[in-house]
Amino acid sequence: MKWEGRRQSDNVEDNRDTSGGGGFGQGGGGFRGGNGLGIARGGSISSIVIMIVLFFVLKSCGINVDPTQILVGQDGGQGSATQQSAPPAAADQDKMTAFVRTVLAETEDTWAGIFEASGKKYPAPTMVLFTGSIRSACGNASAASGPFYCPGDQKLYIDLAFYDQLANQFGASGDFAQAYVLAHEVGHHVQNLIGVLPKFNQMRQSMSEVESNKMSVKVELQADCFAGVWAYYTAQKGILEKGDLEEALNAAGKIGDDTLQKESQGYVVPDAFNHGTSAQRVEWFSRGAKTGKLEACDTFNANL
Repeated sequence: MKWEGRRQSDNVEDNRDTSGGGGFGQGGGGFRGGNGLGIARGGSISSIVIMIVLFFVLKSCGINVDPTQILVGQDGGQGSATQQSAPPAAADQDKMTAFVRTVLAETEDTWAGIFEASGKKYPAPTMVLFTGSIRSACGNASAASGPFYCPGDQKLYIDLAFYDQLANQFGASGDFAQAYVLAHEVGHHVQNLIGVLPKFNQMRQSMSEVESNKMSVKVELQADCFAGVWAYYTAQKGILEKGDLEEALNAAGKIGDDTLQKESQGYVVPDAFNHGTSAQRVEWFSRGAKTGKLEACDTFNANL
């Protein structure tokens, strides 16, 4: 990706000097404050993800729950959630900071144009950089939760050390794989603006666990598709390089529910899927990237 020398976003809060220890150490659970990419790993990925999703759903409804009570008894040893990577060297971190600010700026330009075409204004999200742990409007989260979007404050959160983990632990390297991560979280912001997330959180209160998981898959796959829409317009600018889209597709394939469950527990539990299979994540990112059209991202009327 030819990103150097391009505009960098000012919608960034750098909390790396103030964030640190604390927070809960188990993995994520979607846009509500956990891991929007669904890469939590643990003793039982299905149980951890479900419990974290429950925590943030309750939190979004104004019901305060102690996350340590939800997570009590989870194995913190070899089978625990994502291992935190060591912070990158200062020079590398400065370059990575410039990179994510540039990617965020590119998403701002793309979505502002899409919204303007519909006669609407795009209020850009704020990206919060942190180290170790952070408190958001959706509650506390640790670096082990991975990048996430919080609709309560319309901010996306990321510990840049996550990118080392993405490459080394999940085998998804490359700058456009990294860009896909941010574009997915921005996709959740778009969903929040157009009413998808508020409606989902309202509907899931009367759903069974299985029904809620199925709806969550549709939400997450749409965010993948929106990331693909951004990739489409980025390609139109001529700033993508050979292999960039393949990097994003590889990343999408590495973090499907079926792949992660199989790696963590040796078998899959389809009813516990809440982000989509590897094949589904690749398919929906591809749909957005090939068409650049929001109507191509209607996961809710698709037979998943």
